[in-house]
Parts: sequence; structure tokens; C-alpha cells
Amino acid sequence: MSAVLVTGGAGYTGGHLCRYLAGRGLRVRTLALPESDTGALVQAGIEPVIGDLTQPETLDAAVRDVETVYHIAAVYREENVPRRLFFDVNVGGTRNLIEASMKAGVKRFVHCSTVGVQGDIENPPATEEAPYRPGDHYQESKMEGEMLALRYYKEKGAPIAVFRPVGIYGPGDTRFLKLFRNVRKPMIGSGNVLYHLTYIDDLVEGIRLVGETPGIEGQIFTLAGPRYTTLNELYAAIAAVLDTKPSRIRIPVWPFLAAGAICESVCRPLRISPPIYRRRVDFFVKDRAFDIARARRVLGYDPKIDLAEGLGRTAAWYKEQGLL
Repeated sequence: MSAVLVTGGAGYTGGHLCRYLAGRGLRVRTLALPESDTGALVQAGIEPVIGDLTQPETLDAAVRDVETVYHIAAVYREENVPRRLFFDVNVGGTRNLIEASMKAGVKRFVHCSTVGVQGDIENPPATEEAPYRPGDHYQESKMEGEMLALRYYKEKGAPIAVFRPVGIYGPGDTRFLKLFRNVRKPMIGSGNVLYHLTYIDDLVEGIRLVGETPGIEGQIFTLAGPRYTTLNELYAAIAAVLDTKPSRIRIPVWPFLAAGAICESVCRPLRISPPIYRRRVDFFVKDRAFDIARARRVLGYDPKIDLAEGLGRTAAWYKEQGLL
């Protein structure tokens, strides 16, 4: 029985994808670094294979007898690692895995990019054709990785399709915990910028569709939730599930940008995570709204979890874990 390979299975999205595919009766393998905790995946019937994207000789065993590769793993927004590491993994590692997959005869290579490659959206909602405008080294490395994958399709006929996830959230993830904790605090900026979220269950179904829909090689698909909102609306929705009210106070953006620039200049040479950095301020000033018409039309992608329901499930998990 052929297997599917998921890189990044020890992470949030990759782990959910592994369990989702295994639940559909597939034989699932995941590429794991030696230090990764794969105990929960093993209990779910997932087969870990030790390897490293930056070491090509470790990848052959991972892709052997694999029909579909879901490449989720990446270095994601680490503030205390060298800039070069983002490119070594997100670009060089992608190249290594594509080469190993082509040699093994993989039938579909699904590459996870990010809508961050499009940066600040000038004319929301953005389609897949909106220009590249990466805003930091993570986004730059993901853009180069995406472009690399598409070149392998165009120049070598590699069976590659790309998806760009949007604002992933849900039980088990803590990246948006600060939003829930800070909903009663003053907001930075006007709150009128647009933001888009994707509930994890909808996302993994969309990823599966990218892996299984025939004839989509060379295409890019944005995978997002059914609707986007302003930050004011998002804060109000979070407040509603917490049975509270958001703050109506708005504070200027510029002091935080200035403080972030100073913190970054001091902390980064010391490889220390800055307490404040400009990228986090981007959340309050840059539009992030996307059009998923292509994924709906071509893949049959149909996100089911509305924002209120997804926020409610997430808040319930936070409370169960004692985080709120």
C-alpha cells in the first residue's frame, strides 16, 4: 500500500493533517527531526521517519513508496535564529525534498506556501494573482520556496501544486491566544483594517483536496475561512464568545513601530527575541483579506466553520487548558 508523506507532522498544521489523513484510512508517514516528540503521532498510527530537510541523504527513506508528499514543514517566524536558516530550510530544504520526490516517482507534491508572500494587500480581497510583496525574511524565504516549486513544475514537469493558508487557528494552537487575552485592552490603530482566519479543520480538508484533485499541477490555491472581517469586528466576535465587551479605546501606531525598531536593533545581534517588534504591529495596520473563489471552483473547497463557531471552539479549548 502506497503511503503519503507529511513534513512538519510534529507541528500544529502538519500534526492535524497527519491525523486527518490517517482517519481517512491512508497510510501516513511523517518526516521528523531527531529531537521531535512524535509519541502522539505514533499512537495515532503515523509512521515517523527521522530526517532533516537540509540533509538530502536523509530524505530517500521518507519518500520511498510514497504517492503524495504534503510539504508543510518550515522555519516559521523565529526571532532568535540566523536569517540564513529561513532560506536553508524554506528554500534549500524544499529543493532537496522535491529532488528526492522526483527520484522516487511521487505522483503529487503539495507545497505549503503562505499568503504572507503577498504582504500588505493593496486591493482586498486578494486573488492568487496579486503581486508578491513579502515584508520580512520569513515571507521572503517562503516566496523563494514557492517560486522554486513552480519552476520545478514549469522546467522539469514535477507534479507540484501550491497552497497558501490564511491565519490558521483552532483548538491546540496558541498563536492567537493574545487576541483573546487582550480583547478588553485598547487596540493599536483604528481597527478598520481587514483580517482573515482559517479554522484548522477546514484547512486540512483543503490541503487534502490539493493533494487529490487531478489536473491541478502548477496552480496556486488560497485556502481561507468563509469570510473576513475588520479587526473591530473580529475583536467584537471574540468578546462575544468570552461574554465580555471589547475596549473602545484606540491608541496610535507610531510609538509601537518606533519601540519595535529599537528593540530589534538591540536584540537581534544578541539572538534574543525582542519584547516588541514591528512585524507584530503589522497585524494592526495591514489588510489581510483573500478571495477563495479559485479553490471553491477548482477543488470544491467549501469551508464549513464560520468565524463565531471557530472562535467559540478555540475559546473553550483555551479555558480547558487554563489559558484564559
